[in-house]
Amino acid sequence: MFRILIVLVSLIGLGISASAQSQTFTAEGLDYALDLPSTSWKAVARVDVHRHVEFMNGENESAGYLRLRKRFVPPGTRPEEIFRKDEMWQLRKLPGYVACSDAKGEAFSGRLSGVVFSYEYVNAGTNMDGRIYYLQLDNRTFYALHFTVASEKLKNLREQMDSIARSFRLK
Repeated sequence: MFRILIVLVSLIGLGISASAQSQTFTAEGLDYALDLPSTSWKAVARVDVHRHVEFMNGENESAGYLRLRKRFVPPGTRPEEIFRKDEMWQLRKLPGYVACSDAKGEAFSGRLSGVVFSYEYVNAGTNMDGRIYYLQLDNRTFYALHFTVASEKLKNLREQMDSIARSFRLK
C-alpha cells in the first residue's frame, strides 16, 4: 500500500513539473496566444512576403515544427474544402505524399473548434507526418495550425500537438 502511495505521489509530482514547464506564447502584433507544452518548443521568426512566427521543437524541424496562418475564406467554407485546396496547391507536391485522413477529417475541440487532417510524405529520405488543424473563428476566418514531424517521433509528439491546438486562443 505504501509503495502505491509513493508511485501516485511521484506521478502527481511529474504531472506538476510537466505543467510547470509549459509556457504561454504571445507577441506584440499577433492577435493570438497559445501554450507551448515544454521548454523545448521555441518561437522562430520566418520571413517570406510577410513576417511570421513559427515554432520548432528541439534543434531541428524533424523533431516537430508548427506553422500558423490566418485564413480568410468565402462565407460558409468548410474545413475539408480548405484542406483540399491546400492539398491541391501545396501538399501533393511533397515527395511521397499520401493523405491519411478521410475526406471530412477528424472533429477537434479546444478553445476554438475545428477539424484536423493528417498526411505523410518524405523529406530528404526521412518519413514525415503532417497534421493540419483548421480552427474556425467565424464563418469567414480559420486559423491553420500546420504541424510536421518525423514519423518515428509522431507517437511521442501527438499529444503535444493536440495540446497546443487546444490552447490556441485570440487575445
